[in-house]
Amino acid sequence: MRKLVALDSETLDLPDASWGELASFGELIRYDYTPKDEAAVLERCAGAAIILSNKVVLMRDVLGQLPDLKLICILATGTNNVDLVAAKELGIEVRNVPAYSTQSVAQHAVAMLLELTNKTGYYSRSVHEGDWVKSRQFCYWHHQITELAGKTAGMVGFGQIGRATAALFHALGMRILANTRTPRNDPDWDGFEWKSVEEIFEEADVISLHCPQTEDNLGMVNTELLSRCKPGALLINTARGPLINESDLRNALESGQLGGAALDVLSAEPMGHDNPLLGAPNCLITPHIAWASVEARERLMAITVENIRSFLNK
Repeated sequence: MRKLVALDSETLDLPDASWGELASFGELIRYDYTPKDEAAVLERCAGAAIILSNKVVLMRDVLGQLPDLKLICILATGTNNVDLVAAKELGIEVRNVPAYSTQSVAQHAVAMLLELTNKTGYYSRSVHEGDWVKSRQFCYWHHQITELAGKTAGMVGFGQIGRATAALFHALGMRILANTRTPRNDPDWDGFEWKSVEEIFEEADVISLHCPQTEDNLGMVNTELLSRCKPGALLINTARGPLINESDLRNALESGQLGGAALDVLSAEPMGHDNPLLGAPNCLITPHIAWASVEARERLMAITVENIRSFLNK
């Protein structure tokens, strides 16, 4: 019987029933979590025709020792956890799941922006801690609230997620600037302009990262680029953590050059205890969950089922 191995099913947090259709393709073995060491991966994948992995790394040394492997299904959009060159040389097909979480990520970016500007989470905690009970006035504020209408948002990266996020920012009354490698299909929004990355950091009140990670842009958000920002500008990253030099970002937050940052991704995940952003002022961090609405995870699973079915029917 064909063997399918899911190496990190816990990352999807879906009920058992959601995996049922995958089991129809053969013997499905699920591991909630797989250690990073090569021996553990090889032991679990031995004899597998199909491997399903979200973040478990599958490089040449591992792939070369799995002669039965025919298909790798990446339970995500990014493919950087698989050696694609080695897979092709070994005759192993790799399929990912693009565009399953576009609206989920865009919604999360807006949620983080609104938390930076409206502090709703902070004020709710303050009320429950008794601050409103103690107040002489009908309202109070420890932090100022910023109105977004009329502000400028700069999108670094303007693919599906960047455009979806920009549409939500535009609906809040913001002017949109954008940068992408291949500008096309200008949105019909008043004031929309294509800009360089440097111009976006100079002009935008809110900067939102949506570009892919490449060798050329690692650590591009550094002291030099951040020094171009308006005082009090806000930075959002739902793309890839290594786009940002995290020590430089902390310095910009501590100096007040930036008014705040909201990050769903970091340079190393899970976050290390020595990460310079741990405890940084005005820095909102969520644990790489922008993609993970229930609807997006169910969509990811449905597309994965179709990826396997179409592969087997070739």
